[in-house]
Amino acid sequence: MFDSLSDRLQRVMKGLRGEGHLTEFHVDEALKEIRTGLLEADVHLDVVKGFTQRVREKAVGQEVLTAFAPAQQVLKIVQAELVALLGGTTANLTLKRRPSVILLVGLQGSGKTTTAAKLALHLKRKLGKQVLLVPADVYRPAATEQLRTLGKENGLPCFDPKGETDAVARVRAAVKEAKLFGWDVAIVDTAGRLHIDDALMDEVARIREVCDPDEILFVADAMTGQDAVTSARAFSDRLPLTGVILTKLDGDARGGAALSLSTVVGKPIKFAGIGEKTADLEPFHPDRAASRILGMGDVMTLIEKVSSEADQKAAQKAVERLRKNEFTLDDLRDHFRQLKRLGPLSTLVGHLPKVGPFKQLRDLQIEDDATKHLEAMIDSMTAAERNDPKLLNGSRKLRVARGSGTSVQDINQLLKQYLEMKKMMKGASRMRF
Repeated sequence: MFDSLSDRLQRVMKGLRGEGHLTEFHVDEALKEIRTGLLEADVHLDVVKGFTQRVREKAVGQEVLTAFAPAQQVLKIVQAELVALLGGTTANLTLKRRPSVILLVGLQGSGKTTTAAKLALHLKRKLGKQVLLVPADVYRPAATEQLRTLGKENGLPCFDPKGETDAVARVRAAVKEAKLFGWDVAIVDTAGRLHIDDALMDEVARIREVCDPDEILFVADAMTGQDAVTSARAFSDRLPLTGVILTKLDGDARGGAALSLSTVVGKPIKFAGIGEKTADLEPFHPDRAASRILGMGDVMTLIEKVSSEADQKAAQKAVERLRKNEFTLDDLRDHFRQLKRLGPLSTLVGHLPKVGPFKQLRDLQIEDDATKHLEAMIDSMTAAERNDPKLLNGSRKLRVARGSGTSVQDINQLLKQYLEMKKMMKGASRMRF
């Protein structure tokens, strides 16, 4: 997400840094590029106009243009405005009562059912909450079964009154049960439609009346761009939304929904879905998202993910080996196994800065499912070869290729990536963030 926009903004900032001094002309030319990048990313036109106007007002001031590092000052202004565009500050859930009810609304296909399970797992793991899943989509075939299956896979109970086909009655009974058995939170998964219609809005309004939710979250598919913004505005006109959850933020879309929703709807983005697994839901941090868009990375989120999932002893051992320049192919294989626990490799790499020792990551082509082949190649080597890859001559590479079901070209690519990663990680171990 944001790759195209991020590349354009980085080129703009690099161009500004190349100027000996800045004038209004330089700022205006840069803003033309930024405006084009935002529009190509499918950001709402009104949002683009407001953003560029605010940046210009702040960037052409005498204090900025005559500063010691004016390009850096402009970068700070752009970053601050991006943070504001994305909501300003991190917005937490407001859970006032027991049980607190969270109502999920949105169009069909936006990912509400999966998001319900993701959010429940997040509340269970991070906050220690006892969460009840409530399926209220009585129209989509197997919707209840999908939520029940997701719940079972993750140890989450799912309320399911057999034979009840009225969504409002289902929710009323679920809230009563949540109170009776002392659940902390009930998450209601409502039905969606392919478009906004009166029947959908009337039903959601009646569900809201019977469950009196603390949170009404609009679930938006980030891949749908301006359609997500239009739908969010329609729901906001009929319901007192408290926030947004963006799904598929790891997708190959332009990112316009993320950059438009908070401003257009006037509500914060509270969570982002960043993968297909039930654990792939993160609190949305506007400052970190802005940093990623500008190529500065999001090291804090990566650190949090590693801290919660990784083997700390193994990580510390790896750091020590890097400092001693003892990083071997065995270590690389162990890193691949650790990384698989943290999520898709492309997502993890996206959190790293595109500067310094990480710049070469742009050239690393590691698919999310490629680690099994890499591990197979390393496993097919002898202990001596894994410890000293220089031993891998032509005949040895051919043997490893046959043993792992790959090619000599694959072996050469692995060794190249190993050397690049070794260099990159050694540099990263000396960096301070």
